[in-house]
Amino acid sequence: MSQPELNGIVAVDGPSGTGKSTTARRLAGSLRAAYLDTGAMYRAATSAVLRAGVSLEDPVEVARVVRESRVVMRMDPELPGVSLDGGDIGEEIRGEAVTGAVSAVSAVPEVREILVAEQRRLITTVTGSGGGVVVEGRDVGTVVVPEAALKVYLTASSDARAQRRSTQDAAAGRASDPQRVHADVRRRDSLDSNRRVAPLRMAEDAVLVDTTELNVEQVLGRLHELVEGRGLLVASERTGK
Repeated sequence: MSQPELNGIVAVDGPSGTGKSTTARRLAGSLRAAYLDTGAMYRAATSAVLRAGVSLEDPVEVARVVRESRVVMRMDPELPGVSLDGGDIGEEIRGEAVTGAVSAVSAVPEVREILVAEQRRLITTVTGSGGGVVVEGRDVGTVVVPEAALKVYLTASSDARAQRRSTQDAAAGRASDPQRVHADVRRRDSLDSNRRVAPLRMAEDAVLVDTTELNVEQVLGRLHELVEGRGLLVASERTGK
């Protein structure tokens, strides 16, 4: 029985807490596509820097550590993940230490050059063989793959995003202080939007989707409509992924 499959690149950008990861991963899974979480890649690089003990204010050392580290992304939407130097760090990258430092590491120009080059390599590997990939992050549609056939920018109120972050932390067993989370959301927004290299912004040709009043299923439904509307679906007779 034929099943729709993504053919091409879908870029999903937006600030923290808008539902990017959940909806992008589920979209990829439903369309038998690969999934790339670029934010997790930056968090893995941040873990490497923190483990090395170098100063976040020393861009040369920060870039050296990232360049010498081995970050491997799992692009299966059913079992996504990231490893650093051979060890899984899925839990570590969501911790408070990494969350507090990732904007500083991400702002280093050479770090972005290193990781964007790797992101493009991974995407090309998928699309070069005729496959589809859903890529999520903060500069996917503007920097990583500006040629993406569909660019979506998810947004939501800061209150809604902070509440979602708190709920995610609690569900994962991490301590969650709503006031602290809200302050962190606003801090990340400011740092990501005002950094000199690849600031967080919506691509001119992106579709804006406000998720404040939408649940995951509603957002996913909207993305499916956009993918179909762009003619990015092909029929597949494959029985396995």
